[in-house]
Amino acid sequence: MNSLFEYTDTLNAPYEAFLFDVSKETFPIRSHWHYFTEVLYMLEGNAIVNCDSESFVLSPDEVFIFPPSSVHSIYSTSYGPLRYYVLKFDLNQLESAVHSSETGNIRFTSCFPPSMPRTEEFLKLDLSSDEDSLEREKVKGLFEGCIKEMNGKGFGYFSVTRSYICELLIHYLRKRRAMGLKLDDLKDVKGSENINNITEYIDDHLNEDLRVEDLAKKCNMSYSYFAKCFAELYGQSCKHYISFLRLCKAENMLLFTDYDLTYISQETGFCDCSHLIHAFKEKNKVTPHQYRKMHTDAGATG
Repeated sequence: MNSLFEYTDTLNAPYEAFLFDVSKETFPIRSHWHYFTEVLYMLEGNAIVNCDSESFVLSPDEVFIFPPSSVHSIYSTSYGPLRYYVLKFDLNQLESAVHSSETGNIRFTSCFPPSMPRTEEFLKLDLSSDEDSLEREKVKGLFEGCIKEMNGKGFGYFSVTRSYICELLIHYLRKRRAMGLKLDDLKDVKGSENINNITEYIDDHLNEDLRVEDLAKKCNMSYSYFAKCFAELYGQSCKHYISFLRLCKAENMLLFTDYDLTYISQETGFCDCSHLIHAFKEKNKVTPHQYRKMHTDAGATG
């Protein structure tokens, strides 16, 4: 509960594929982040998916992409059944050896960067209409193929899973390009390799006094260049990101523990309760007490 970071073994387990059923698993999914890209395919029920500061409703036969390093959580909209497929993967494991527009090779890390816009047209695909029946079965089959390969672990299963994921992402990119959204034209951020892991350090030290100047020094960068690279890579300022993580951690503690506000404010790096309440209300439009009661009454903690 102390960290929002979820460890992923990019070297030995670069892909994960499974069916999630709330009747058999711990739910809701608390706020967390990881270096993997995550893709959902909703099978049954409706879910509220939070991606950084934005919220979306996901219904059956809709696909949703969580960009790498995004802070996300999942809640149900009702007490009914909720099932969805999940794919998690390291984009670096999917890279073509050479990026070339002439040969059609794709650099997926540029197509799905952490700074990817948090809007429906970029993150969600709706395949529920009758006209999309063939496309729906194809996309659904790619998810099912990944799950079958990862469960069966037959000869070459990593390679087959990789090919299915690549096909899924290329299908997504083609759909987006047809809409005029050119994700594959997004550029790499120079210097991103120096700050790519600083978010993990921030997460581990949220209860301390974090200064952007000190974080820049840890990355061997000037304050101005660090601030510029961070904003380009994560789509927000480092200061705002720190505040956002603190509030996400506070939300988790309100929903999944019985700690009082004094303890929560200390653990999340706020000066005192009043600062936590002010920032929390500004983000969620309700006080921490109202937030905890609202979700408890709705059965979110069950």
